[in-house]
Amino acid sequence: MARQAELLQGTLDLLILRTLELEPLHGVGIADRIEQVTRGVFVVGPGSLFPSLHRLAEQGWVEGQWGELESGRRAKFYTLTRAGRAQLAQEKRNWRRVFTAMNRVLGEEA
Repeated sequence: MARQAELLQGTLDLLILRTLELEPLHGVGIADRIEQVTRGVFVVGPGSLFPSLHRLAEQGWVEGQWGELESGRRAKFYTLTRAGRAQLAQEKRNWRRVFTAMNRVLGEEA
């Protein structure tokens, strides 16, 4: 069984914002997409996902609207706001800086 990585809050925010950049999704869809794209390295449970979504909404970076799933059940679909797109751009710059610094520490120049 592969060891699951623990997510730092900022990393989870970045993953959510990037996922919503592509298309609006409901909570389970966001978690599924993150797990799929990271090939199972990041598995985001509801106890982490929904507080993060609420925090991102409070910041004005995502908006949620109720909609209907294919099964007929209601779910909140989240979209990235204009402010969220700007924040995502900032988060990407910050991540690249951290990535480069960590590679230097590990002796793997980027």
